[in-house]
Amino acid sequence: MNTNSPEPKFNIREYLYHLFDIRKGTSKAGTIQDIKDGISIQGHTAWILIFSILIASIGLNVSSTAVVIGAMLIAPLMGPLLGIGLSLAINDVHTLKRSFINLLGMVGISLTTSFLFFSIPLFQEATPELLARTKPDLRDVLIAIGGGLALIVSLSRRKEMTNTIAGVAIATALMPPLCTAGYGLATRNSSYFFGAMFLFIINSTYISLATFVILKFLRFRAVKKTDEKQKKYVFRWALLISILILAMSMYTSYQLILEKNFRHNAKAFISYLKNKGVSLIDIDDEDLDYTHHKIIITVFGSTITPDEQQEWQTWMQSHGLAGTTLDIQQSKEYDELKMSLQELENTYAEQIKH
Repeated sequence: MNTNSPEPKFNIREYLYHLFDIRKGTSKAGTIQDIKDGISIQGHTAWILIFSILIASIGLNVSSTAVVIGAMLIAPLMGPLLGIGLSLAINDVHTLKRSFINLLGMVGISLTTSFLFFSIPLFQEATPELLARTKPDLRDVLIAIGGGLALIVSLSRRKEMTNTIAGVAIATALMPPLCTAGYGLATRNSSYFFGAMFLFIINSTYISLATFVILKFLRFRAVKKTDEKQKKYVFRWALLISILILAMSMYTSYQLILEKNFRHNAKAFISYLKNKGVSLIDIDDEDLDYTHHKIIITVFGSTITPDEQQEWQTWMQSHGLAGTTLDIQQSKEYDELKMSLQELENTYAEQIKH
């Protein structure tokens, strides 16, 4: 007689449910308390913020990724954003006001510190690390969404996942955009300022929205009852803001793609000229002007004829550079050298005759 009980069948649906279930192990009271404790930017946290902004500004100035990452790890920037998401999820007006006040204080301290640092002429070079924060795109939205979701899921556990929180602080990069915005103010460059602030707004908005969504999913209880009309009002505003920011980031992504294609085609045109034997002075990035759709080349050697210019324009038309202006500059140094040689030849010929 077989007394062994049959093995339970493997249920893929049940397995996936337990694999991705985040409700089990959630500490609602602990999560709320942890978020509320991290909202305030004052006293010790205010000074830590100032020092971390200074470190990050130095790191951006010398293009040191390691220094910037170190500054992001010690900066207390996440608290007010989590507070906004929490207060919207549990309908806590007091926490919402407190979070916004501390967020404004955080931004003010950060901009002031970075502005004072970059106001020193020695530190006003536009380094690659700074320029990387001036043109946000759709990828930054995806990073902010992923980082925000990972952060609030980590915080909702009974035991915090410290490595996850540190990773999110690095990935979402709230601090470098604020430092770059301060740089834009110090150098009076509005495009740098608004580009960096837009990146900060992207990160801030989607971290807060991710917090709101996850806490709603985990069914955190509201501190006071709200009617359905008010719930829909909050939801519509959150949806409108997120869609607006998403649309703006998609537009900037499209512009970056167009600029990348322009530079690629422009460099192909430069290679085409060199292969034809045209002598060019080295081309800088500033010579490939996407904003005004213009390519500037400096030629030395033989003078470029109208027929050659027409041939080049035809090539540009058929290789993705239609409507691009070609600014051809003849090297003055070559012309001056040519005139000097001609004068020497004439002087030598006169001496031979006499």
